[in-house]
Amino acid sequence: MSNSKKIIAGIWDSEAGLIEAAKKAKAQGFDKLEAISPYPLHGIDEILEIPRSFIPYITFVMGLLGCAVGTWFTWYVAAYDWPLNIGGKPMWSLAAFIPVIFELTILFAALSSVGAMIVLNGLPKNNPPIIHPDLTSHLFALFVPEDDKNFNAEKIESLFKELGAQEVKHSEF
Repeated sequence: MSNSKKIIAGIWDSEAGLIEAAKKAKAQGFDKLEAISPYPLHGIDEILEIPRSFIPYITFVMGLLGCAVGTWFTWYVAAYDWPLNIGGKPMWSLAAFIPVIFELTILFAALSSVGAMIVLNGLPKNNPPIIHPDLTSHLFALFVPEDDKNFNAEKIESLFKELGAQEVKHSEF
């Protein structure tokens, strides 16, 4: 059994057209609208009610963990496991190990961000659908999945054409 779902997509050639269409479609009661754009659009997140990502929180926590691991690791090596008395200096001095601690902080934060993005985006995906080949170049799309509470193919097609869509396509995800 396939777990793909059908969608109806309207394709616009301007971002203003897409944003206006998204506002009007949201006002019509569609609650699972999604948009595809070649670049970020100002205000589309609020219109489509996309929640704020929690990736920054993961990055922050893992950065703190990297800082703690870096601090512990430098102390363990310099003061506990392999202490060397060099010129009467302290066994462990924070200032000497700031570069190592900083690098581990950045490493943990960056790798956790990439890992979280891969997991949350469900990557890798095999054979993603191609709604229109120019969507990543200069066109914009707004689509409604079949599990939307107000899904009605004829109603959506007429709404998108009324709102100025260049074309309306049926596809599967």
